[in-house]
Amino acid sequence: MIDYVSGKLAYKKPTEAVIDVGGIGYKVLIPTSTFEQLPAKGGAVTLVTHHHVREDAITLFGFATDEERTVFNMMLAVSGVGPKLALAALSAMRPSEIRSRILEGDSAMLTRIPGVGRKTAERIIIELRDRFEKTAWGDSHMGSTDKSAEGSFRMDAMAALEALGLSRSAAEKAVITVLRQNPEITSAEALIRLALRS
Repeated sequence: MIDYVSGKLAYKKPTEAVIDVGGIGYKVLIPTSTFEQLPAKGGAVTLVTHHHVREDAITLFGFATDEERTVFNMMLAVSGVGPKLALAALSAMRPSEIRSRILEGDSAMLTRIPGVGRKTAERIIIELRDRFEKTAWGDSHMGSTDKSAEGSFRMDAMAALEALGLSRSAAEKAVITVLRQNPEITSAEALIRLALRS
């Protein structure tokens, strides 16, 4: 699995970018929110990615922030939602807005996403509301253009806990519990240590 791509921006347009990594150009499909954050051609760029493999295609999707990728992956878990629709959602709304609309049950706003009808919007709300309520990141970090120290150490801790064998939901629950009980924590190491004890 390709987790991120880092190199020079060789080409960009609102739906895709080509990143030159040591003389190899990686074509990455992106939402417009990521396009807006890309540097000029030739500039250094790092995108977190989702490596999508099907029988007939291998596609790399790229994102400027972990929040964008998280929302993309969550949407892929919804029955009937594929990568193109998930990408369209992130092009239409920022991650924080998608999360808010789902938590509020606002299916009318979700139907403004190209390709999303009323039934699909309702299915997205039903299948993702609980997952968004349980996420470890707060509203202030969703959709931010830069990784704050707090958002970054939370995501690092989540990744480490999953690598250590915890399920995604168990890792999220442990992180939320530790941060509620210890709001002074500011490092991934301390968060991981306490989460493993809980």
